[in-house]
Amino acid sequence: MTSPQADILDELFAVILERRAHPRPGSYTAYLLEQGEDEILKKVGEEAVEVLLAAKGQGDARLVSEIADLLYHTLVLLASRGLSLDDVRRELENRRR
Repeated sequence: MTSPQADILDELFAVILERRAHPRPGSYTAYLLEQGEDEILKKVGEEAVEVLLAAKGQGDARLVSEIADLLYHTLVLLASRGLSLDDVRRELENRRR
């Protein structure tokens, strides 16, 4: 069962997939996907570092903002690889057993 809060991740992932299938001029998502995996990985790494820095004294609001950035870039990475949130959900379910 998907919670209402999880719906936003599904919606965001759907937008990312749409940008992959139909790139729009000026779309940051389309730009990342066009640049390729190295650029996406660079952004995931940068955002991960920013999460750590925020957690070490920049306040909860900043931490939440940086985690949102990290989740977005991680979703772009999944889409670029042809993977999905369902793949991640299945892995988490397997770990729970």
